Order: sequence, then C-alpha cells, then structure tokens
Amino acid sequence: MAPAKWVIDVGRSSVGFTVRHMLVSKVHGRFTAWRGEFTLDEATLPSSSALVEVDVASVDTGDASRDEYLRTGEAFEPSKFPRMTFRSTSVSGSAKRFEIVGDLTLRGVTKAVALEVESKGRVAGTGGEGVRFSARGQLNRRDFGVNFNQVLDAGGVAVSEKVELEIEVIGTRATPAP
Repeated sequence: MAPAKWVIDVGRSSVGFTVRHMLVSKVHGRFTAWRGEFTLDEATLPSSSALVEVDVASVDTGDASRDEYLRTGEAFEPSKFPRMTFRSTSVSGSAKRFEIVGDLTLRGVTKAVALEVESKGRVAGTGGEGVRFSARGQLNRRDFGVNFNQVLDAGGVAVSEKVELEIEVIGTRATPAP
C-alpha cells in the first residue's frame, strides 16, 4: 500500500489520561479540543509520521473544580502554554503493532515519549475510508514541570508522578487512494 496522509476525526477519537490519586483511586481525564494528522506507510513503516496538537484548557476530568485547578500555573497553565504537541521522531514495528517515539512538548518542556500502537483495522463511514488505532504510553508529569503534590498522613503522595496516556484514533484519508 502506498503512503497516505490521514486527518484525525476528533469527533470519533479521544486523547485521555489516567493518574493515581490518594494511592487507591484513579482519576480519568480527557481533552475535548485537539487536532492531528499522520502519514502511514505500511510498506516502509519508518517513513510514517504523526503530529498532534492539544488545547490544554480543554481538559475535562468530570470535576469542574479539579479542571479549574489543572488550568492554573501549578498544572497546565494554558494562559502561558496553550498547547501540548506531539511530533513523531521514529516509528518501528509492524503494520499491526508498532511503536511511535516522539517529542512531547508541554509547558515549554520537550521530552521524548513512546507510544505503543495497535492497528484496529479499516473503517468506512460518512467521511470515507478510515483507519483505527489504539495507543498507550506513560510519562512522568514532573518531567514537564507539573510538580505539585501533597504528602499524605498515611504515607505516600496525593497524586502519582506517573501519568498513563490512552489514545483512540480514527483517521480519515486526506490524500486520494491510489
């Protein structure tokens, strides 16, 4: 199959995260405003690439006061750093399961982040031909300057440093099929 450019259908896709809170519970969040595109070359996978931009002010954890806190200078600080971006630097593996490593920029800090990606196959819809992927990865929030925490009386900390990334993507073809 020839390389093709795809645009992420954000209405049918998601960028989410999970972080452990108070040692026992998990907080799930997502971003509601974002965009992305990728080039997929199944014959020569390393030629593939991806770019995603997320408006961090669109964070939604289902708790309005927590979301407002995440928009402060102690967390995402969108007034100063409105976007988080991911730009791939390498792709390796097979067309069904592969790893994308890329530069993630958040709060003005850029670090490499690896995503394990699984192809979920082709889809058809009103937007034409599509492809589906699930991606998982993790990062340390402190690497990006999100440092706030509180030591608990019972030991441990209120918010884990490890953040799990959960991404579901449907891409619609931006270039005509050969």
